Amino acid sequence: MPLGDDGPVPSVLLVDDDPALLRAFKRLLEADGYAVQTAGDGIEAVALLETARFDVVLSDIDMPRLDGIGVLRAVRASDWDLPVVLITGKPDVRTAIEAVELGALRYLVKPVERAELLATMQRATQLRQLAALKRQALELYGAERFQISDRAGLEEVFHRAIEALFMAYQPIVNFAQRHIYAFEALVRSAEPRMPGPGALFAAAEQLHGLDRLGRAIRGKVATMIETTAGLHVFVNLHPNDLNDEQLYDPASPLSRVADRVVLEMTERAALHDIPDARTKLARLRRLGYLIAVDDLGSGYAGLASFVQLDPDVVKLDISLVRDIHKNPTKRRLVQSMLAVCADMGLLLVAEGVESVDERDVLCEIGCNFLQGYLFARPQAAPPEVTW
Repeated sequence: MPLGDDGPVPSVLLVDDDPALLRAFKRLLEADGYAVQTAGDGIEAVALLETARFDVVLSDIDMPRLDGIGVLRAVRASDWDLPVVLITGKPDVRTAIEAVELGALRYLVKPVERAELLATMQRATQLRQLAALKRQALELYGAERFQISDRAGLEEVFHRAIEALFMAYQPIVNFAQRHIYAFEALVRSAEPRMPGPGALFAAAEQLHGLDRLGRAIRGKVATMIETTAGLHVFVNLHPNDLNDEQLYDPASPLSRVADRVVLEMTERAALHDIPDARTKLARLRRLGYLIAVDDLGSGYAGLASFVQLDPDVVKLDISLVRDIHKNPTKRRLVQSMLAVCADMGLLLVAEGVESVDERDVLCEIGCNFLQGYLFARPQAAPPEVTW
């Protein structure tokens, strides 16, 4: 905010294609203590937003070239905290809903009462100040992330996260033979607000962008496999990916290397929501993929998902591996699971191995396929293993 005699003066970007209204609003706001810059349309407003800092944007909706919704989107592309107040003489339910989804503070209808406008602007200024303080607190206390509450801000961050997507690889080893069996590809992003899979998939679900995220992941993995001799990779599959026809295209990037890929799905996957899931999994097998069930033992999920997946590989949940050397019950349970999987012809992998004691107990009971920080942490390039 620019400084005035009594402290910072809140700055407003006022946008309207009606010169008379632009002048009237400007006089009103300046009389109430605001520093006002004006723009005659959305294009001019976006140009000003790129060169100056504002505390509030007050914009008409119905304008040529770029309307108020477009201005709101432009604001959210670079600033999630800047309050935007939209005003219109032609109220429309669709536009109002879109304005709320994109994070507009208020949707005002002309003619606007002086008291209502000034109260709205005061509220907007207070929220801008509060947002600045919250950011300072986040920086001071090192919070890992913050919530993005409006759709436009979420869309922009998700777009950047996809552009900055990369995979981190963690080895799965056959410890008895001191041999790397495969690597698991774990999705990451250099976008600080969506660095890991939880935030990425939550945003993708909210924005109906699961197909886009899934294709980006599979493309990254395919590139690594094609450029790395002998590399075999486990790739996590979201249930929604089974609805994406590109997954079954023999010419798609990952399908071209399907014989070196294990598609991994959690035992808790909601396959009942996927039409013809068993048929789709059979199509993947015909392409050369293997199927793995993840998180076995993390919670009773019944047999339906397991039977439909008909896996080639089973991965024990980390909860069964953690401190197995201290817990005889866990040891007996894992040993029994190992025996049943062997009878069924399934390979069992214990993930989350972090200590030598855990490793040794697992090997003692015959579980030699292991994954965890003890051997290597996930890295952008397949890492060397600590034996």
